[in-house]
Amino acid sequence: MPKVLIISDTHGLTDEVIEIKNRHKDADAMIHCGDSELSADSEELKGFYYAKGNCDFEPDMENEQVFSIGDLTFLVVHGHLHQIKSTLMPLSYRAEEKGASIACFGHSHMAGAEKIDNKLFINPGSAHLPRDRQEPTYAILEWDDLSKVKLQFYHVNGEPMPELHLETTLTAKD
Repeated sequence: MPKVLIISDTHGLTDEVIEIKNRHKDADAMIHCGDSELSADSEELKGFYYAKGNCDFEPDMENEQVFSIGDLTFLVVHGHLHQIKSTLMPLSYRAEEKGASIACFGHSHMAGAEKIDNKLFINPGSAHLPRDRQEPTYAILEWDDLSKVKLQFYHVNGEPMPELHLETTLTAKD
């Protein structure tokens, strides 16, 4: 069962990012959707697919990452270049261009997920400065096959948040 750790908007946190990485050492991939405010070569960001946020100023950071695990292709962005605070349409178009069935983003500091046209959009919320809730969050995506995809959000302390859970299906890209 592939497992992907998704985090965003850590805004200078270091110990917490290391703790989350260590807690999920079994993850097949780790995604950071930007605004870490850390250097690109920091210990905290090692091993992450990283998308540069509007508070990141490292010239070596990329605005987006695209990669696949099994049958799923991921697009990782921060979201500030895709107007995610008002609509998911620009991000949806970019995911379509890249052949991605999963789009991960941050920027709004609001945890949530939405399935649109067989694409799953995931915002893990903010691990440091949440705006929609008091609890700082991150997410774990797991799947046996594309008929059972599970997304669970967690408090930064590692406790699952039962009210923030999604199970859905996705089909392989054509």
